[in-house]
Amino acid sequence: MKVMNLVQAINDALDLKLREDRGVLVYGEDVGVEGGVFRVTEGLQVKHGAERVFDSPLAESGIVGTALGMAITGMKPVVEMQFDGFVYPAMNQILSHVGRFRNRTRGKYSVPMVIRIPYGGGINALEHHSESPEAYFGHTPGLKVVIPSTPYDAKGLLIAAIEDPDPVIYLEPKRIYRAIKQEVPEEKFTIPIGKAKILSPGEHITVIAYGAMIREVQRAMVMAREKGIQVELIDLRTIWPIDRDTIRQSVQKTGRALIVTEAPKSYGPAAELISCINEEAFLSLEAPPTRLTGFDTVIPLPLGEKYYVITPDRILAEIEKLVNY
Repeated sequence: MKVMNLVQAINDALDLKLREDRGVLVYGEDVGVEGGVFRVTEGLQVKHGAERVFDSPLAESGIVGTALGMAITGMKPVVEMQFDGFVYPAMNQILSHVGRFRNRTRGKYSVPMVIRIPYGGGINALEHHSESPEAYFGHTPGLKVVIPSTPYDAKGLLIAAIEDPDPVIYLEPKRIYRAIKQEVPEEKFTIPIGKAKILSPGEHITVIAYGAMIREVQRAMVMAREKGIQVELIDLRTIWPIDRDTIRQSVQKTGRALIVTEAPKSYGPAAELISCINEEAFLSLEAPPTRLTGFDTVIPLPLGEKYYVITPDRILAEIEKLVNY
């Protein structure tokens, strides 16, 4: 075991797959020489050469389009969008072609590619640098969407994503890139895509979150325990496909559910999860399933961001409201 943060775990997964599979390529804006803006790919070009880890032109649509061509001819490209808000020029390729190609060819071609995207707020960045676009991708047929919350999950999910025959959107919560350290196996392992994890068992309420919000919920749970409230925390890990079984079993036990996401409220992942709960566990509910999300606005610039981000105090208030309903 080696102690790693999220950046190191992702780098380790890429290094392992580059060594193991000659079909794997890693590229994007500044990914090669500099190792990316966040230095996630640092050192990989030196180890594996500029033909397999390289810098692309500043053209997101071109990055994704070329990766699609490589994927359908048998390669396994892993491409990076430098920031979440930079992915929008590539949406035509992702929505019109990447997600549809298996269906378009009636299964003749699969698309084994990964699109890595640093995502989310909390870093006092400029506009287009703090987006939460997971709903766009989860809504798109043909795509799988994963978001790790720990270094261990980051490595296991990325290896699984690279080995998956379908395109995977791999969202990296930049807010916790270096905030969490954890023991991670140095050898190869995978975490199944589509399987959530119960991080903490509890009896009074189910809280569902993912990415950087897991840490905020865990902080709120400390305060909740002091008030005698036992929270069952589910790390969703995969936005699509959703692990409906784990959610159903948990809510049937607790009778209450709170979903915490930093994405905007309307038409977001939290709404889909509430629908899932109503369909799967309606007769077990003792309070309305509730969502605590970002606001329906662009994430503010640094001076205003603190009013947007979800805090443990806000999470605790919602937990108490539902438990006392």
